[in-house]
Amino acid sequence: MLKQYGHFINGAFVAPLEGEYFESHNPATLETLYEAARGSAADVDAAVEAARRAFENPAWRRMSQTKRGHLLRRLGDLIGENAEELARLETQDNGKLLREMRGQLASVPEYYYYYAGLADKIQGSQIPSNSPDLLNYTQREPLGVVGAITPWNSPLTLTTSKLAPALAAGNTIVIKPSEYTSRTILRVAELTVEAGFPDGVVNVVTGFGAEAGAALVANTTIAKISFTGSTATGSAIAASTAARFIGSTLELGGKSPNIVFEDADVANASMGVVAGIFAAAGQTCIAGSRVFAHRSVYDELLERVSERAKSIVIGDPMDLSTELGPLAFADQRDKVDSYVSLGVSEGANVLTGGTRPKLELPGYFYSPTVLTDVDNSMRVVREEIFGPVAAIMPFDTEEEVLALANDTEYGLAAGVWTKNLSRAHRMASRLEAGTIWVNTYRAMSPMSPRQGFKNSGVGIEHGMESVNEYTRLKSVWINTDEGPVADPFVMRG
Repeated sequence: MLKQYGHFINGAFVAPLEGEYFESHNPATLETLYEAARGSAADVDAAVEAARRAFENPAWRRMSQTKRGHLLRRLGDLIGENAEELARLETQDNGKLLREMRGQLASVPEYYYYYAGLADKIQGSQIPSNSPDLLNYTQREPLGVVGAITPWNSPLTLTTSKLAPALAAGNTIVIKPSEYTSRTILRVAELTVEAGFPDGVVNVVTGFGAEAGAALVANTTIAKISFTGSTATGSAIAASTAARFIGSTLELGGKSPNIVFEDADVANASMGVVAGIFAAAGQTCIAGSRVFAHRSVYDELLERVSERAKSIVIGDPMDLSTELGPLAFADQRDKVDSYVSLGVSEGANVLTGGTRPKLELPGYFYSPTVLTDVDNSMRVVREEIFGPVAAIMPFDTEEEVLALANDTEYGLAAGVWTKNLSRAHRMASRLEAGTIWVNTYRAMSPMSPRQGFKNSGVGIEHGMESVNEYTRLKSVWINTDEGPVADPFVMRG
């Protein structure tokens, strides 16, 4: 009999109010893994109410910032102690390589440690005043109940990017994970109770975006929505939150350029291109899917990347020799396939890949694909595919590639490969993206802020700046002069 998971509300698992569950499947083997509660608006309301009560409870509201930091550190410890279990659960849920998940689980606790250290560094400041009798200072306060909607491609890491700073700032939270990846988020919610967080501080409602996700966004108690996912959904969330005058942090799509100049170490650059688009089967918002190579090194780079793509070991993500696992679900595999077909119809050449490989496993696999004879006007180059598909194009000058790289509605990340230090700084300054990597790709740290430009989102995740996203700023004025007010119709200042 399949295991059933309820929602995690007020410190315990509870059955869905409408009694409905949905199945989750292993994308590599297609076996049914478990059933998760299908969240309704009523379930969301119950979770938000639990979070509201927890926010107002002195056990949380009056807890010192330092104590909140201690709880975050303990949660990081528990995630580290359960890292192997969490890595395996996530690999089974979304098909990410077990070896990659083990690497992620080695770093996830560091996020909690980082925000644990920041918890008692959230502070205001004293503001100079024109009058010696007026004391003006600021203080930062938690927002209240935060809603987090998280994706299927990196659920643990991307949920941590929201959960850790929200808790450090003193908020409570309701998380709606992707319907494809519920288990690890439910397990972390359990660990928050073991770590000592009061009941109701962290709640999880599982289910579908159009049902549970929409209800979370619409709930009028929610003080902020933090979302990672598609630009279209992010736009709808932004409209909804703006209409209610609450904040939103939105990490959305990308079509990131990876630029290789003539003076680059081509061997290293080719590995950076491979890492940028084929790691995680291309299912990452920062995927370097548009590759620009200087014409003098274009042929060499193309050969190196295509040969490595052909040799990538595709198979069971639980096998440590596997280099490329499945896409997370059937619709995503079909979307990638349809984009490659679209590219061909637009005139692209499939240099390698472009097929569903024949394997013993029945899952949603797709071959690493390299497209040539492409340009920036093609849909396959302009639109996010979210799969292992690289479009590689030549360029001649720095100004030309800058124009091409910036000619996109997205602005999440970019890569630059060059030995010229001056050029590296010029490119970093002029590329329209929130993260720029030079002679590397996919480097990440909880200490380094991430922000999307243009249609890649609003708000900041990671770094000290992200904590402020979960606070509101209050300005306090105190008149220390106990004498009479000289003129009640003159503004003090």
